[in-house]
Amino acid sequence: MALTVTFLNSAGRCCRHNILHPLFGPLLSDSMSKLYSSYRRPGSQPEKKTSWQNIDFSFKKGIDVLKTQLSMLKKETEDYLIGPGGHPFSQYLLEQTRVLWEFRSQEDLNKWVISSDVEIGGKSEVYLKLGRNNQAALLYGTLNTEVPRDGETKYSGYCSMRAKPPVGSFARKKYYDWSNFNSLYLRVRGDGRPWMVNIYTDPYFSHQKDDLYNYFMFTRGGPYWEEIKIPFSKFFLSSRGRVQDDQHPIWLDKASFLTLGFTIGDKVDGPFQLEIDFIGLLNDRAHTEEFAYETYEKNPRV
Repeated sequence: MALTVTFLNSAGRCCRHNILHPLFGPLLSDSMSKLYSSYRRPGSQPEKKTSWQNIDFSFKKGIDVLKTQLSMLKKETEDYLIGPGGHPFSQYLLEQTRVLWEFRSQEDLNKWVISSDVEIGGKSEVYLKLGRNNQAALLYGTLNTEVPRDGETKYSGYCSMRAKPPVGSFARKKYYDWSNFNSLYLRVRGDGRPWMVNIYTDPYFSHQKDDLYNYFMFTRGGPYWEEIKIPFSKFFLSSRGRVQDDQHPIWLDKASFLTLGFTIGDKVDGPFQLEIDFIGLLNDRAHTEEFAYETYEKNPRV
């Protein structure tokens, strides 16, 4: 324990966050977050205690968390030995559908996070709750395109819903392997407004951190549910909302998906709502298209 405290004191803040948190984070209490925060309100007095003194080294809690992480690691190892996703390889090859998310309880909603332009000083509002009879997720709110008066922001007016990335034992980053499927399959009920379906992948370089794969989903509104099939070939690569060259079909990265999300930002002020029954995957064997958009040869030879 003394070795851990000494190491925490000698390490820099950046190293603590990037290296120590995945290793020691699950074993320490929530007060560990104070160690990473260097922000202090103007005029407030600095803390007299050193950062490591705010850490609650609870031995019992550490043992309980360690047992939980080891049980998760055991389950992951067993699933890996059985086959992809814990299924035998023969069953995995024959799998044609898979339900990723369905919304039947508050626990299902807790797997998602919502955000809006309030983070940049905007005035849009967004909420997430269970729908009627607890049979769907209801994403609703009000879109406001008024730009914050900060002298820097030029655009505003968006709300989003995003699934939490999967995490393995000991805070390891995991990925969704959708390589056995070629389409997303959703059952939704909208209000006639367009939504952008976003797929986030793990970037290899820092300049790719804002890259997204997008598809514009146009809801028809009305009282009826609609089932939407979105082939992966119809997603296009964008960066910070700007469409880039279309030489990067999404099927190249299907084994490294981080998460999925929905965004509304159609520049129309007013209320919106979207109900989502479930989100799944489909292997449509009749769909053989790899990339839905035209590609052009750059600097063609004459």
